[in-house]
Amino acid sequence: MSRLSRNIISLRFIRMRPYGRVLSCYNSRKLTETIVREICSLERLTMRKSNKYSRTLTACYLAFITQAITANLAPLLFLRFHTEFGISLGKIALIPIVFFVTQITVDVICAGLIRNIGYRAGAVLSETLAGLGLVGLAFLPFMLPDPFAGIIISTVVYAVGSGLIEVLASPIVEACPFENKASVMSILHSFYCWGCVGVILLSTAFFSVFGLDHWRWLPCVWALIPLINIINFAVCPIESLTEDGKEMGAKELFRTPLFFLGIILMICAGSSEIAMAQWFSAFAESAIGLPKTTGDLVGPCLFAVAMGISRVIYGKFGKKMELTSFMLGSGILCLACYLAASLSGSPVICLIGCVICGFSVGIMWPGTISILSKSLPAGGTAMFALLAMAGDVGGAAGPGIVGFIAQINNDDLKKGMLAGAIFPLILILSVAGIKLKTRRDRNG
Repeated sequence: MSRLSRNIISLRFIRMRPYGRVLSCYNSRKLTETIVREICSLERLTMRKSNKYSRTLTACYLAFITQAITANLAPLLFLRFHTEFGISLGKIALIPIVFFVTQITVDVICAGLIRNIGYRAGAVLSETLAGLGLVGLAFLPFMLPDPFAGIIISTVVYAVGSGLIEVLASPIVEACPFENKASVMSILHSFYCWGCVGVILLSTAFFSVFGLDHWRWLPCVWALIPLINIINFAVCPIESLTEDGKEMGAKELFRTPLFFLGIILMICAGSSEIAMAQWFSAFAESAIGLPKTTGDLVGPCLFAVAMGISRVIYGKFGKKMELTSFMLGSGILCLACYLAASLSGSPVICLIGCVICGFSVGIMWPGTISILSKSLPAGGTAMFALLAMAGDVGGAAGPGIVGFIAQINNDDLKKGMLAGAIFPLILILSVAGIKLKTRRDRNG
């Protein structure tokens, strides 16, 4: 029994004796002093725990920045690949497809792999592959007879690293004993957004200073981040995600209604995010008259900044917000943005709708992970892997559906975006279903 509990019991007995009022006053003073000491001790313990896991957080922050590098660096070099190596634009269009297919494949097989090798080895492997793939992008196209083969090999290598990061970083942070984990998770995922902005802006500055002829050094510079982060993952404390080591399998997860709703939500979140982000540049060019090359930079940056701000806001003020209510409001805002972008005749309103859409989808990915982690504590690695796979499938399917609808309507992008409004609509229904289910579980 703790010292605090003994004092509370002794106070109750003293109040029952003669002269209890006088004695209870004395004992109340002792009790108050004890409570203060206990609170101070708890605060020191919490601070020590936070400091203990600060390197773990840093490693995961840098891992998300690494993922942003692998996703956004190669597209900045597509035109250079075309002019320097004579690679057709049709082949270049295959590079992002190979990247996302590789990520989805890793998501599918990752759960079993991590169960065998552990989180630390998996995290070290992810950063190693990401760094080697980026270095390979600088050298393999010049070393192999077919430059395109060198680019594809490098893409596959760093995409495997990126896929592992996507699956591992969130559960590593979830396993740490932080207070208000939903806020911590939201801040974690904001680093992907800041990584996107940093890669685009700093890479553009590199080209401006050193010229495109020296592009080979840029992947090597960015590779320093994952290669240095190997040290962080090698030494930082990493806890087990489940207390007894037992985790739910994929079949058991899919038999859980809440998880099934989470999968639908992640698919629609990925579709809503990537479909709008991919076509953002077209709206930016028409709204403010930017050249295409400039619009291709401004569009993704504005979208990523808005998405990052949303995640930081919840990260800072999440204690005062109910997560599912915040997600539900964000889903309604996302639907409004799609309707504004597709139905408005004003290019400026379309542009504003695109920016706000980035804000509205920001909470969906980390929010879904936080809800399911709390409701399904035995979900384990399989749950995180399947959620990542669902997000990637949505991210691959959404832009394709919007583009297909636009193509069969004489390349009318607005009709494609109007059809894409189905994604946030289903997203809203999924969040509402999760909200009702979690409320019933609490009350039941």
